[in-house]
Amino acid sequence: MNASWFIPLPVSQGSVRRRCGSDGLWETDDGGHVWRDISECEEEEEEAASQELWVMLGFRTLYTVGYSLSMSTLIMALIIVLSFRKLHCTRNYIHANLFLSFILRAVAVIVKDSMLDRHLGREIVRHADVTEMLSHQAAIGCRVAQVVMQYCVLANHYWFFGEAVYLYSVLISCVFMDNNKHLPYLCLGWGTPLLFVAPWAVMKALKENKECWAVNENMSYWWILRCPVILAALINFLIFMKILRVILSKLRANIHSRYPDYKLRLAKATLTLIPLFGVHEVLFIFATDEQATGLLRYTKVFFTLFISSFQGLMVAVLYCYANKEVQTELRRKLRSWRTETEVLGHPQ
Repeated sequence: MNASWFIPLPVSQGSVRRRCGSDGLWETDDGGHVWRDISECEEEEEEAASQELWVMLGFRTLYTVGYSLSMSTLIMALIIVLSFRKLHCTRNYIHANLFLSFILRAVAVIVKDSMLDRHLGREIVRHADVTEMLSHQAAIGCRVAQVVMQYCVLANHYWFFGEAVYLYSVLISCVFMDNNKHLPYLCLGWGTPLLFVAPWAVMKALKENKECWAVNENMSYWWILRCPVILAALINFLIFMKILRVILSKLRANIHSRYPDYKLRLAKATLTLIPLFGVHEVLFIFATDEQATGLLRYTKVFFTLFISSFQGLMVAVLYCYANKEVQTELRRKLRSWRTETEVLGHPQ
């Protein structure tokens, strides 16, 4: 056999080709490795990468809209809660910190994305653009934004944990925390994330100091942040299951009452948030980032991003705009303004 010939080796789509030499052995390249023609596979990989990029850009548009809506409504809700003195109490104090954690989270996410988009005056449309656009100086700022964003995400989760703890202490037990003290909740919501973000940042700086710290080559470092989130979600879910019996008994006791107490109203509002916060973490607790592929991965990413970005909007509505106590204060203030306007408009 004087001429070499190709043998196609089938893969998922296309073929990898090798050349059989006249001696019956595979031909090799200059480096001594078996020669291969993988051009069909490269085309397949490029097409798959392009499709994935467009999907991720769609997800990014989704969560950008969600975070923007949440941030605008939460800022107004925070102003309302802090403006009325009659709304100043431990319960609303925790709500205000929860609002602030959502606002900071939204700002951190949007700022991090904007830093990537505006560097060199063009948007990221290819994976290669990230490497080109991130100079060393720009990468430092992007890494700082990444650390701040991860801190805000953890703080957001632990202020939800604070909401669950407060609800538990009000309805079931008063021994875990003193409801008249703010410091334990501050330590839980703003202090606990530092215990995990700081070592994660140190490990990234020492072991994976590449680009914007957004890629997790060693997933064990990523679990430094994932473990506290999953732990908080599981505890929230357990608290939800425990107080559900209390809520049902109170609902039966107050079924004929026209004026249920504030604890019951607080519980009903909070119970709509605890499952909303914990359900996506609990549902995908066994579908880790390493294992989730294909449709499962896209489903997980979509579900997580949708809830995370629009969750602030739901929190603002439930804890502020739909709150009867807040509505009463707003109506009272509106009547006061109307009265002052009428007096100024009709002087005696």
